[in-house]
Amino acid sequence: MNIDLSPMWISLKTASVATLFAFLLGVLAARWMMGYRRWGKGLIDGLLTAPLVLPPTVVGFLLLLLLGKKGIIGQVIMKFDFTVIFTWYATVIAATVVAFPLMYKTALGAFKQIDPNLLASAKTLGASEWTIFRRVLLPLAKPGLIAGILLSFARALGEFGATLMLAGSIPGKTQTIPIAIFFAAESGDMDKALGWVGIILAISLSVVIGVNYWTENQDLLVKYRQILPLCWQKRPKRLKGQAATIAKRLKNFPVSSDTIELDVQIHKKLANFTLDVAFKTLQTPLGLLGSSGAGKSLILRCIAGLETPDKGRIVLNGRVLFDSGAGINLPPQQRHVGYVFQNYALFPHLTVAQNIAFGLPKHLSSLKVRQIVEKQLIDIQLAELIHRYPHELSGGQQQRIALARALASKPDILLLDEPFSALDTYLRDTLEKLLRNRLTHYQGVTLFVTHNLEEAYRVCPHLLILQKGKILIKGTKQGIFENPTLFDVARITGCRNFSRISPVNSKNQVTAIDWGCQLSLPPENSVSSASYIGIRAHQIMFPTLEPSNVFSQANTFDCWVTAASETQHRITLYLKLNSPPTSPHDYHLQAEVFKEKWVVLQTYPFPWQVQLQPQRLMLLQHSAESSLSFPTSTEYSNRAKYDV
Repeated sequence: MNIDLSPMWISLKTASVATLFAFLLGVLAARWMMGYRRWGKGLIDGLLTAPLVLPPTVVGFLLLLLLGKKGIIGQVIMKFDFTVIFTWYATVIAATVVAFPLMYKTALGAFKQIDPNLLASAKTLGASEWTIFRRVLLPLAKPGLIAGILLSFARALGEFGATLMLAGSIPGKTQTIPIAIFFAAESGDMDKALGWVGIILAISLSVVIGVNYWTENQDLLVKYRQILPLCWQKRPKRLKGQAATIAKRLKNFPVSSDTIELDVQIHKKLANFTLDVAFKTLQTPLGLLGSSGAGKSLILRCIAGLETPDKGRIVLNGRVLFDSGAGINLPPQQRHVGYVFQNYALFPHLTVAQNIAFGLPKHLSSLKVRQIVEKQLIDIQLAELIHRYPHELSGGQQQRIALARALASKPDILLLDEPFSALDTYLRDTLEKLLRNRLTHYQGVTLFVTHNLEEAYRVCPHLLILQKGKILIKGTKQGIFENPTLFDVARITGCRNFSRISPVNSKNQVTAIDWGCQLSLPPENSVSSASYIGIRAHQIMFPTLEPSNVFSQANTFDCWVTAASETQHRITLYLKLNSPPTSPHDYHLQAEVFKEKWVVLQTYPFPWQVQLQPQRLMLLQHSAESSLSFPTSTEYSNRAKYDV
C-alpha cells in the first residue's frame, strides 16, 4: 500500500521558507519600528500585527483581493504571465503572512529589552547603524529571536484557513498536512487523519527539542570558552580575524585642530525644566556638579549627539558638531567622543579585548589593534583579563574597561557620567586615582559629571554648578568654594549653615536673623546685595580649645550641644547659640571637628565658646533659579537636622 507523503514534504518546505521570510521581514520591521518616532506609530503597529488577531479566513480573503486576477498586485503580475493563486507560492505567502506578526512582535520585544546605553555606547564609539544592528542588537536579542523563529515555524506549519482560500487543496502541489487532516476527517478516514496528526506533532516536538539542545550546547560552549585560559596567540583566527573586521568597518576619524576647546550653547525644553546653558572649556577637566535632575547628564548626551537640542551650537576643537541655525547635526558616530556611562554599558556578549577594540578606526591593521588593546589593559592593570566577559568582572574592573574602551581611539572629548556612583568607598578611591593619572596624559577636553562634592573637587580643577538646567556659576574649584556668592551654589557645594541677614548701623555688621546674633564682617565686605550669610561646618572654631590670645573676640558666642552625629573620622555637632536648647531640634549651626579634638572638647563644661571668624563668613545672594523659600529659625533647625 502506497502512502502519499506529499503533504508532509509540502508542509515542511512551506514552513521553512515562510519562516525564513517571516524572520527577515519581522526583524527588519522590528528594528525600524524601534526607532520610529513619528505620527501614526500605533496605527502602523496595528496593521503589522493584524494577521495575528484576524480569523485566518479573513486573512485569506484579503490576500485573494490583493493577489487575485482583479487585485492590485494580481493585475501587475499577470502582465508577466505569472499567477500566484492555487500555486505552491500561495501556500508560502499565506504561511508567511500569518507567521510574520509572531516574529515581528517577539523581535521587537527582544530589542526593547536591550539596555539603550549599549546602543548609545556603540554610536559614540563610531559604529554605523548597520554595525550596531549586526554586532549588538542581533547577538543580544538572540534568545528572543530563537523563540520567534520557533513560534513562526509552528504557526506556518499549522496554517490552514488562509492557505485553503488562497492556494486551495491540490494534492501533491498545495495540500499541506492541516488541509490533509481536514479532508481526511471530512471523508470519514479517521485513521488517516490521526496519522497526519501524529506526524505534525512529531515534527513540532522535534523542532522544540532541537532548539533546546542547541541552546544548551551553546551555553556549555560559552562556559567552556570563558573558563579555558587562552592567550591571544592561541586564538589567532577568531580574535585576530574579528579585530581585523572591526578595524575595517569604521570611517577614519577626523583629525583634531591644534586648539583644544569646547564651546557649548544649547537650549532644550523638557517636561520638568528647560536646559539653557552656554559655556567654554579648554583641556583642563571640567566638573559638572548639581543635584539630580539638574541637567548634567543631558548636557553630555547633547554633546555626544545622543540627544538633539532645540537650538544652539556645539563646537569642539574648531569643528562644528551641532548648529541649529546652519542645519548641522553630526551623528554620534562622527563626533569622535569617548563616553563612559554610569552603568559602563559594556557589551555583554563581547570579551574585554573585543569591547576595547570595538571603537578603533578602520585604517588600523589587526596587529595595531592588538597592540592598542594590550596597552590599554596594561595601563589599567587588567592585562590578565583580556579574554573575560563583562559578567565575570567586578564593578571596579568593568569601570576600568569602560574607561579604557573610551580612550582607546583617542577621542577629542571624554565624557564621564558619574562613573564611580555604583562603587564602594575603597574602589572609588582606587579608581579615582587611576582616572586622575589617565587624565594627566589625555590630550583632549574632559567633562566629569558627578553629584559627589569631594569627588569633583579632587578630580577637576574647574567646576560648573547647575540647577534646573541653568548655570549658577563656573570657575576654579578654590574660587567657588571660598566665594560661592549665591545661596544655591553654597548649598550645592556642601554648606549647611545659613541665616537671613539684616544690616545694622555699621556697614560691617549684620544681624543673623535665624541664628539670633550680630556678626562683624571684614571691612572690605559689602552687604548691600546680600540676602543671606553662611559658614561651612568645618570652618567653625572653638576658642575653648585654644589659648585666649590665639583668637580675637569677634563673633564669639556661648553655645550648647543639642546633638552629635559620628562618622569614621569626624563628629558633627548641632549647636545652639546663647542659650541652652529646649528640644533635640533646637539648634542653629552644624560644626565638624576631628575625633581627636572632640575627645578633648567634650571634657569641658557648658557653655562652650564658638567663633564664626569674619573672614570665613560668606555673604550670599538669592539665586534667580532657586525655588527654595528660606525657613524660619525653628523650621530651618528642623530641616537642617534631616539634611545631614
